[in-house]
Amino acid sequence: MHSLCPFEGGIRWLVTAVGCGLMIPIVFACADAPKPAAGAPVAPPAVAPKVPQVSQDPLDLTVKDIEGRDVALSQYKGRVVMIVNVASRCGLTPQYEALQRLFAERAGEGLVILGFPANNFGGQEPGSNAEILEFCSGRFGVTFPMFSKISVTGSDQAELYRRLTSLPAPLGGEIRWNFTKFVLGRDGKVVARFEPRTLPDAPEVRTLLDRLLKQADPTAPSAPGTSPKPAEPAPGPVPVPPRTP
Repeated sequence: MHSLCPFEGGIRWLVTAVGCGLMIPIVFACADAPKPAAGAPVAPPAVAPKVPQVSQDPLDLTVKDIEGRDVALSQYKGRVVMIVNVASRCGLTPQYEALQRLFAERAGEGLVILGFPANNFGGQEPGSNAEILEFCSGRFGVTFPMFSKISVTGSDQAELYRRLTSLPAPLGGEIRWNFTKFVLGRDGKVVARFEPRTLPDAPEVRTLLDRLLKQADPTAPSAPGTSPKPAEPAPGPVPVPPRTP
């Protein structure tokens, strides 16, 4: 049995009899329900809050330098950056010399090299930050920025290397040995990866750096009354040779 019962505001109760005398009321709106008066303000529809996007750019991080001070990597945007995981007792440790030479030659053009000591491979970086700094500056005269020892692979991988290794191939992928080199353009984007046995001053590295260093700095303010010079397109990812320690 159904019955309609009047209720305030044009709302009626539909009462349905369901076996054993149980009455279940169901509320519904009738056609004659009151409508908002003309000109009355109408509340805007609810908008879901925006979830902030977290940048995955490698240079949008703050890390510790080798003396324990906070360094915002964003300060290197506008420069050509080479990020290298280094070690003091590796067969490739002499690459420090080529890295320092490259930095000394090209720093004035906008190149910076960032060294990140890591003990992930063969226990070849066992020392403290102070010992690492003394070794690389004393033996190789390193003056490019060095950072606190981190992990570049495994469950304790540093966020910087999580971002680098998460890039699409051929840029991303697991770090397999010391002295893997990532090169970033002036816009802070990774454009190339060179595996450990590729020397820092190899011809293919120098060719890439020559091209990147000629590009305009997108972070530099334009002179009054002039239009910004459009930057050359960044080179595509450099083909990566087979990865061998």
